[in-house]
Amino acid sequence: MCPTVVAGIFGNMKRSRGQIEAEIRAAILNIWTDFMGRGPTDVRAFILRDMVVVRLGDDLTPAEHRLAEGPEGAAIVKRMREDLIAQARGMLEETIRRITGTTVLGLFMDVNTASGDRVLVFTLGTDLEQAFHKPHRPGRAMVSARRKGHEGVRRKAG
Repeated sequence: MCPTVVAGIFGNMKRSRGQIEAEIRAAILNIWTDFMGRGPTDVRAFILRDMVVVRLGDDLTPAEHRLAEGPEGAAIVKRMREDLIAQARGMLEETIRRITGTTVLGLFMDVNTASGDRVLVFTLGTDLEQAFHKPHRPGRAMVSARRKGHEGVRRKAG
């Protein structure tokens, strides 16, 4: 994978996919720690085509873990977390837009109340993954076929 030029919070600069994913992880962790007063134990971010997937490990508070032990409590925790995401939505979408340099079309969230893990999926207006791939060059088989074709022409003419 080659670095690509992506407009981010530091302006246009060449950044690798890993650098952008790390920037997203750090930004989401900072936002969530500021917003909730505590952050998840693990944050992972992945660029997948026109999506950014963020996994927040063990994102629930100890009180939420206890509340989520029963089915009614789990539903309450899920609703509460959905409401919190709705309040932070603008801030999260703007952060992803600044880092990736592309429009955020949507934000989807789910939380597993048993493990406390949360997944955020941001859909983007651009296929970022495509920007990281080098232009396609002919593979070895294509080059060999071309050489054989040229050699055959030479033999016939010579």
